Amino acid sequence: MSITINLLAWREERREQHTRRFYAVMLLLLVAGIALGSGISHVYQRTLGAQEQRNAYITAHIERYTHEISEAERTVLQGEQLRQQLIRFQRLLQQRTQTAQLFNDLAASLGEGVVFQHLEQRHHRLSVSAVAEDEHQITEQLRRLAEMPGFDIPVRSEMASDPQGSGRTFYFEVTLTQPSVSLADSGVSP
Repeated sequence: MSITINLLAWREERREQHTRRFYAVMLLLLVAGIALGSGISHVYQRTLGAQEQRNAYITAHIERYTHEISEAERTVLQGEQLRQQLIRFQRLLQQRTQTAQLFNDLAASLGEGVVFQHLEQRHHRLSVSAVAEDEHQITEQLRRLAEMPGFDIPVRSEMASDPQGSGRTFYFEVTLTQPSVSLADSGVSP
């Protein structure tokens, strides 16, 4: 007698258990993967948020420092402009004093019967045209200028009779030994 055992039902049941277990493990792995993915995503989001806050903080400080730097540059530029303006004012004040001194020296050297007609200064060289009644007054005027401090010895360049017949026109140049101011680059008539 032989006993026949049918294992087909047992195999089917076992296969179903393996399939259920496989699906359960897959479902568990899927849930674990989703949980792990969302956990990692959450960590990245927090890290990203913290980095964005740091970036915003740094950007705000950069903007503030950029503004402060531009203000400092503007202040330095204004300071430089004020310094240049102060130098110009000091130079003008000095030139004003020198111009007054030049005219005072010329007036002090002016001899009897001599009239200056035209003065022109270029750098440290003063060109003068004047009218005098006679040769003696011309010589006296040149001698007086040579004796004045701030003037070198004058050099007479030309002499002519006055067209109106009132004397002689003479031209001379003198070098200024003190720094002076330009009366005018084109010329000044007193």
